[in-house]
Amino acid sequence: MKILLIISFLILANQPGWAQPSDLKIGLVKYRGGGDWYADPTALPNLMSFCNRELNTNFSADPGTVEPGSTEIFNYPILHLTGHGNIVFSPEECRNLKLYFEAGGFLYIDDNYGLDAFIRREMRKIFADQDFVELPTDHPIFHQKFEFPNGLPKIHEHDGKRPQAFGLFIENRLVCLYTYESDISDGWEDPAVHGDSPVVREKALKMGANIVSYVFSN
Repeated sequence: MKILLIISFLILANQPGWAQPSDLKIGLVKYRGGGDWYADPTALPNLMSFCNRELNTNFSADPGTVEPGSTEIFNYPILHLTGHGNIVFSPEECRNLKLYFEAGGFLYIDDNYGLDAFIRREMRKIFADQDFVELPTDHPIFHQKFEFPNGLPKIHEHDGKRPQAFGLFIENRLVCLYTYESDISDGWEDPAVHGDSPVVREKALKMGANIVSYVFSN
């Protein structure tokens, strides 16, 4: 599985315009613990459509849904996790996710409001020797096709705190991005869901596209 994932990344990185196979998907993580992993049903389809248009990717129309302990996670170059409540990873799921990261996989976590304490606890099971590190505004993820000179954009107010982007690393490679007090993935949803303005939705989608661009180019 690890070899197949690495080979697939190498193929993606060397195809002009990222002309990936049409079954390429971002995987939505279906976790246990009671949290609403399904909170943003229109978010990933909209992001993948935006990336196809702006980055010339070739994502399929629908995302995949995958459990963290399944070998199916190795079919996805990017996993996405969001929600509002509790989350629990079993020891087996932690081992599987660690293998996924070591093989080149990338997890994007977005706090949909109320996830923070739980996701920090669970990721510490996988990365026992490190905590989330805040990414500076000059990190390359903010400077892909779209420029975010001030770092992570603010999409929803939540507690009115400044938006923050945190990372976990393996040998200086960013393998997990966690965004807090921003609600990026809510901004990917259909306009009617949250009533966000076109300007706000565009910021969220552009930041999402930067994440995809960063993963495929690193």
